[in-house]
Amino acid sequence: MPQVSNDAGCTLGTCPLSEATVNYDPSLAGNALYLAIFGLILLIQALQLVKYRTWSFSCAMMSGLLLEMVGYVGRVQMHFIPFDSNPFLIYLICITIAPVFFTAAIYLTLSRIIVRYGREKSRFSPKAISLTFMACDFIALVLQAAGGAIADTANTSTGSEQGTHIMVGGLAFQVISLLLFIVLAVEYASKVRRDRRRGKLNESENMASNGKSEPAFKRFLFALSLATIFILIRSCFRVAELAKGFSSKLANQEVPFMILEGAMIVLATLLLTAFHPGPAFGTNWTDAGWVWKNKPRGCAEHNDPGLIPLRQR
Repeated sequence: MPQVSNDAGCTLGTCPLSEATVNYDPSLAGNALYLAIFGLILLIQALQLVKYRTWSFSCAMMSGLLLEMVGYVGRVQMHFIPFDSNPFLIYLICITIAPVFFTAAIYLTLSRIIVRYGREKSRFSPKAISLTFMACDFIALVLQAAGGAIADTANTSTGSEQGTHIMVGGLAFQVISLLLFIVLAVEYASKVRRDRRRGKLNESENMASNGKSEPAFKRFLFALSLATIFILIRSCFRVAELAKGFSSKLANQEVPFMILEGAMIVLATLLLTAFHPGPAFGTNWTDAGWVWKNKPRGCAEHNDPGLIPLRQR
């Protein structure tokens, strides 16, 4: 990537776009639209947090949405000052790591789905699934953020390439962990469907959460699955986009970015907002939460040690 800043006196009238941070003029209308959409979704998520008290899910979603907004502010700035590396760095890091928080929200949701349909059908406990995949998210986040910072601030092409490789490694790690998560989720869902067909689900597992209908919960599960697929598509695109560095052809085309990055994340966050887990779980969202301490006496009715209704704390 060209290491050019406004200190060099470059403007669109004096320097070609080939000397800018990206070889195109970022669309003001398109990036401002995404910025507004993520701002609206953030507001709705905040209202849903107040209403449903889904703290873990909502805080993860809101963190990711805030990063998306900051990233698109950087892209809007790139439209006006395309030769300044600072807006590029803001866009690169924030938009690259934001989906990590959305996958964290999805991981936390699966752990509660497992509690609802039965711990015995899962290879791992809800706590183990949440902690393992959130740890993977954290590793991916650190690699992506560090790699992006190194690539953009390096004074040599070798240093920039090393940073890019680190960032791509973080994105690839995120893709692999997300694929493993999907495999576990699909396996668990197949066991639930099998037991449902055989009539082995107990009465509490067949009851809807807090008086909500089972079809509503199924719609939530479908939306959650689609959101996961959209995030996976986006992550695969970012690996392909940056695999050959910032100077590659794909990294310097805005249309693929706006569709396979921006639109995919917009669709995923819209689904996770329109089909919020609050209405689907009702009060059972809190009941399905886990804490660090071991199961105390008097909680024998809970199958999984460490899964303690938070209302008993």
